[in-house]
Amino acid sequence: MVRFAVLAVTAVAALAVLVLAARWLIGLPPVARFVAEHPGQAPLPPSVPVGIPAWLGWQHFFNAFLMLLIVRTGWQVRTTTRPTASWTRKNTGLLRTKGQPKKISLELWFHLSLDALWVLNGLVFAILLFVTGQWMRIVPTSWEIVPHAASALLQYAALEWPLENGWVSYNALQVLAYFVTVFIAAPLSVLTGVRMSNAWPKGPDGINRLFPIELARRLHFPVMIYFVAFTAVHVFLVFATGALRNLNHMYAPSDDDEWLGFAFFSASLVVMIAAWFLARPLFLRPIAALMGKVGR
Repeated sequence: MVRFAVLAVTAVAALAVLVLAARWLIGLPPVARFVAEHPGQAPLPPSVPVGIPAWLGWQHFFNAFLMLLIVRTGWQVRTTTRPTASWTRKNTGLLRTKGQPKKISLELWFHLSLDALWVLNGLVFAILLFVTGQWMRIVPTSWEIVPHAASALLQYAALEWPLENGWVSYNALQVLAYFVTVFIAAPLSVLTGVRMSNAWPKGPDGINRLFPIELARRLHFPVMIYFVAFTAVHVFLVFATGALRNLNHMYAPSDDDEWLGFAFFSASLVVMIAAWFLARPLFLRPIAALMGKVGR
């Protein structure tokens, strides 16, 4: 408890120093001119769509729902020394293999099942993203994004939010963050997860030497930490920069200050909290038994 208190005080002190330093920097004439010339909005392609479609809002909820449980089960897999139960897949049909299928923990089965749903949801998201042109909102198309992102970062650090309208476009720092999350962190988490699973081909071939399982294990957990940090910052900024309008963008979808988005967001929180508490062996065993054998 004392250690946690020391860490909390240290973090608050470091954050205060960061804010003061950023506010001092932004007050310097050369820095002020830089921010004025690069306010944080990088130029976008002329055909970029305006607005956030309903499917993107639903994808946002599904992704948050699955990620919450994936992080929970991933942590359980990493820290559990005595699994509550085991699961063995059925060795029938297309899944039939030589020898007895490997037994895994119930926690790992649930983690892998959630991963499969998350990947499927991600594929649907990627297809719709490119079909509808929404990709132009989160993919950098000009090097101008670099100075604009630096300016936006400095403004955030100084607690002077960059002028923006997420309904029309994201600021440059948001674009880079979304791009890294969707096109780098997500594929990396899938690749490292598959590398650690039984689905990866065994043997001392070239691909296993180039991408050893030890490297996958070293990368997989930090990627999870990145997702947690990204989510924490994302949620904080949603509420700090105009909660009602931002929630309407993501959940309604509309560009106003009504309470519909907040209502949908609250309902989604109830669903996620319920799923968190229901994700227990008592409820998971019957579901896992439909796909394989559950034992001790």
